[in-house]
Amino acid sequence: MLAVFTAPARYVQGPDATESLGREMRTVGLGGPALVVAGASAATALAPAWERTFADVGVKYAVHAFGGESSVAEIDRIAAAARALGAAVVIGAGGGKVLDATRAAADALHLPVVCCPTVVSTDAPCSALSVIYTDDGVFQEYRFYRRNPELVLVDTRVVANGPPRLFVAGMGDALSTYFEAKTCVDARRPNMRGGTSTLAAFALAELCYRTVLADGVAALTAVRAKVVTPALERVAEANTLLSGLGFESSGLAAAHAIHNGLTAAEETHDYLHGEKVAFGTLVQLVLEGRPQPAIDELVGFCRAVGLPVTLAGIGLTGATAAVVSRIAVRACAAGETIHNLPFAVTPAAVADAIRAADALGQAARS
Repeated sequence: MLAVFTAPARYVQGPDATESLGREMRTVGLGGPALVVAGASAATALAPAWERTFADVGVKYAVHAFGGESSVAEIDRIAAAARALGAAVVIGAGGGKVLDATRAAADALHLPVVCCPTVVSTDAPCSALSVIYTDDGVFQEYRFYRRNPELVLVDTRVVANGPPRLFVAGMGDALSTYFEAKTCVDARRPNMRGGTSTLAAFALAELCYRTVLADGVAALTAVRAKVVTPALERVAEANTLLSGLGFESSGLAAAHAIHNGLTAAEETHDYLHGEKVAFGTLVQLVLEGRPQPAIDELVGFCRAVGLPVTLAGIGLTGATAAVVSRIAVRACAAGETIHNLPFAVTPAAVADAIRAADALGQAARS
């Protein structure tokens, strides 16, 4: 198997970066018309900057209001809006689901895509794949694309003014990157692009984990104060660039499969991707029999920033054996990344690991 590393063509990050969007697009050869797919809060916050930045480079644009779910129906709506505009590029502005749906629509139309995350709540922006859900929010599939975004632009002024919970969820997603990458590297499992990991990808995954641990608490303090600090900049990069390159070019394992299993329980639907991935990471460490100090380090950090380490923390208070079994069965579905573990995985073993992880999390709170 060949080693494969993949990344966006250009990554730009910093305070008020949105003001440079038009010029940065021109740098990578992109012009208009441009369809901007935006969540409601992104559209409110960034509309004046879009008007200025696109006027600077003479790009015609229109805004499509994101429908709320990265579903087939929403992807079709975005594609229809892009066709009606005669768009030459599609730009996603918002959270992970906005960007997932935007990438899917752009790929369907064979158009370049620009990702402008307004919260760093997932590692989705840099990738050449999307997570697709049903209209009811249940995980459906991963979609893979020919190439990564032409441009990823992160405005940390906007990130600093976003909801702290979303910032924390991004750290939850990023925490899994190193552990899932290590599993895939050690077992020589394929990454998300069908090759093995490079040294560079695994080094980025490890740097991601160490950066979040070192700077996560200080970065969260900055978000709560709505200010941009070096710690916030480092964690924004870890949540977005380091985690994005690390997971895509090193691979996923149990943590994200547990997340996908959790979406089968309706009680978890009000919880964020990264919150469920954080608990899934704890389950993976238990399932793999990782040393207790590694588990304690993960649990201690999660508690420090408010990430869930129990089933109750993701809406599953008093979860029955039947509910846990349903989650485990879904996590072990054919083709799931949990099968990148270097041993046979069964729903019974996963259910036991979920219960054990929950017990560890409860013990840490006492």
